[in-house]
Amino acid sequence: MPLLAVIMLVLTGCAQDPYLSALDPKGPVAAAQLSLIMLSLYIMIGVFAVVMIIYVYVLVKFRKRKGQTGIPEQVEGNHKLEIIWTVIPLILLAVLAVPTVSLTFDLAEKHNSEEALQVKVVAHQFWWEFEYPDLEISAGQDLYIPTGQKVQFQVTSKDVMHAFWVPALGGKIDTNPGMINNMWLHADKPGTYKGKCAELCGPSHALMDFKVVALEPAEFDKWVGNMKASATKPAPATASAQAGQDIFNQSCIGCHAVDATKGLMVPDIAPNLAGFADRTVLAGFVEHNDENLAQWIKNPQSLKPGNLMPGFEGKLNDQQISDLVEYMNTLTIE
Repeated sequence: MPLLAVIMLVLTGCAQDPYLSALDPKGPVAAAQLSLIMLSLYIMIGVFAVVMIIYVYVLVKFRKRKGQTGIPEQVEGNHKLEIIWTVIPLILLAVLAVPTVSLTFDLAEKHNSEEALQVKVVAHQFWWEFEYPDLEISAGQDLYIPTGQKVQFQVTSKDVMHAFWVPALGGKIDTNPGMINNMWLHADKPGTYKGKCAELCGPSHALMDFKVVALEPAEFDKWVGNMKASATKPAPATASAQAGQDIFNQSCIGCHAVDATKGLMVPDIAPNLAGFADRTVLAGFVEHNDENLAQWIKNPQSLKPGNLMPGFEGKLNDQQISDLVEYMNTLTIE
């Protein structure tokens, strides 16, 4: 068993994803939080080392020696030692508490639109909605941010408690129904950072993933322009995709918008699908390909139990589903 425990601890460091690890920070918030983690770790290691040294010293010095009889000298107490081992922990707590409290207040500071990009995060079972109020666009599942700039988040939930967490960029914050919590993050370099829900929220909690795509400012501005242009996309080029669009307008448009400037077609129901074809994952976690998309349309519960999307198995035939898949593959903003 001890060997198994050692192996498990060693394996936890294998195949570490740098974009899903709090131990490989990609921004100043995550770096500051990691420094607090390391400070507390060093303090704990120091305390443990001192205690073990004293422990071994006492075992050796006061061990029962050969020929020793009777009861050892009884010590009732030592005021000097008691003061020392009371004051030292207080000092160590202060060393840890001062930077922790300072960083906590810093991260809770609200930044206005001139200081930071404003993003509203709304958690749903089991997907994420991202609104950019100053840019007048909305996105689902994939959160785009510029590098080198603070991003101010106002997070909330439409159903149960969730938690917004991007490990490589910063710690988590709860999203509570009827309440808005604030936090800010900052990405140093371009990349795709993985995010997760960190609060048990239902049967598909473990599948409630999202992505944070950090772009250079010029690329981010281009993305914003493309999202705004999603309202004027040309008609599909093929007959199959046109047929799929007709099916979408009859069966899906009641819940899903495909125009990033429209927000959610029906509030609280389903994500905006502008740029859907550009996403590399489907439903937040499964590879985005035609086979998985067809399965998602037929029976979404088979992929993500507990979600609110109705399945179309038995309502649409294979050709109709194929047409719908082809149309949804045209929902690109590139």
